Amino acid sequence: MKTIEKIHIHKTTHSHLPEIDWNNLEFGKYNSDHMLICDYADEEWHSPRIVPFGNLSLSPTSLCLHYGQTIFEGMKAFKTVDGRINIFRPYKHHERFARSAERMCMAVIPQEIFIEGLHQLIELDREWIPSQASSSLYIRPFMIATEARLGVKVSDAYRFLIVSGPVGPYYSKPISVKVECEFVRAARGGTGYAKCGGNYGAAFYPTQKAREQGYDQVLWTDGKENKYIEESGTMNAMFVINQILVTPPLSDSILDGVTRDSFIVLAKDSGIPVQERPISINELEEAFRKKTITEAFGVGTAAVVSPIKTIGIGDINYDLPLNNKNTVAESLKARFERIRTGKEADIHNWNYIL
Repeated sequence: MKTIEKIHIHKTTHSHLPEIDWNNLEFGKYNSDHMLICDYADEEWHSPRIVPFGNLSLSPTSLCLHYGQTIFEGMKAFKTVDGRINIFRPYKHHERFARSAERMCMAVIPQEIFIEGLHQLIELDREWIPSQASSSLYIRPFMIATEARLGVKVSDAYRFLIVSGPVGPYYSKPISVKVECEFVRAARGGTGYAKCGGNYGAAFYPTQKAREQGYDQVLWTDGKENKYIEESGTMNAMFVINQILVTPPLSDSILDGVTRDSFIVLAKDSGIPVQERPISINELEEAFRKKTITEAFGVGTAAVVSPIKTIGIGDINYDLPLNNKNTVAESLKARFERIRTGKEADIHNWNYIL
């Protein structure tokens, strides 16, 4: 592991905190005062630095602008009930970030830089963490290829950054989704498990088409047969069928969601039966016909939990009951939030307390 020197901190002379409307935290609208930058060149990572949030200067021929070497993570920090600051599962996020980097042939940021950079950046901008329920500080670590060269090649230079900003709920109400059987998010052997920019850019068009049809998101199916459910646009998918929590198994075409992993662990802790297995479109239709499906929801860092009210399969819309009391989703979310805010013991050592 790379040992880092003291992180140089250049504090802003003008905080934007007074400009924030804390009662209307539109997701992604606000940026905290500072950001962390660390550059890779000459086959090594150089000393990270924290500077005021601002624009980047890049060559027009930077490889990230042409050939897709961009990766990112989404994380959150919270205020605990005793006033401390908690960054949720940063080591798990670093593991996934490293896997994404390896898949995209990018330099892997050392864990020490990732964790210590997070720690010092969030400590510096701790006043940006909202106190309102269902709000948090969203954290975006990301990395881009910065070598200036036209030509399809693996970059020899990279820039790692962390930015953040206060956010409210990603989805404020239950959503409707369309089971997508024409377009493909990711194929086996591809980059589906990596959190890279290209996966999201390629998803825009079919998602826009679904929205034109009245849906909020798409529910992707496998790239080979378009027969099995994989994940939703910004979330992993979960269903309650015959009182069992069912979710598609991880593969190289499905993102290993941190919230997904957390919910599976919490469900097992609570005695809720869990199955990680393939779920076909036919099984979903049969579950609706027999009324054995009682819940469907998406889970992810940004959304946390998004109940699904309607699933469109072909020309038929199947509706789910919108009972937010005593549901599996709500019970798991409630415990999830209690752990993250320090109201319940963190027996799995997920919390990173500043």
